[in-house]
Amino acid sequence: MTDRHIHAADSASAPRHGELTGMPVEFTAFCELHRPRYLSYARVWFREPGEAAEVVRLALHALAEVWPEVLGSPNPAAAAWEILRATVADRHTPAAPAGIRPGSADEDLAILHYVVGLATPEIADVVGGDTANIVSQLRHSRRPGGREW
Repeated sequence: MTDRHIHAADSASAPRHGELTGMPVEFTAFCELHRPRYLSYARVWFREPGEAAEVVRLALHALAEVWPEVLGSPNPAAAAWEILRATVADRHTPAAPAGIRPGSADEDLAILHYVVGLATPEIADVVGGDTANIVSQLRHSRRPGGREW
């Protein structure tokens, strides 16, 4: 793990007392592992830390509602990442930042690598992808004409 993302203990989105009680230990462990990286990603799209934390909280609540199905899916990390992406896109306003909207999966990988500072194995863990495929997609995102982050 890098030090560039928000650590769980420092996170404004850490569970409040009584929040998501009764969830299986697997869910709690999943949230502890992924919440800091999710928050770092959300902070790219929401300038106010409280707003980014709220979006992550909403995404984790949405994940909790479908946790048994997600856990039984072939790739729980990928399913959870899509819930986060959808929550970010739903809550994002076109005015922030710089008028761009959450976009493609390739852009997300570039954000996680170049802005958040995650190494490719960490990105693979967060998005539920294959490290070699992520390396290839990151190379593609650096080609001329790609978006500057």
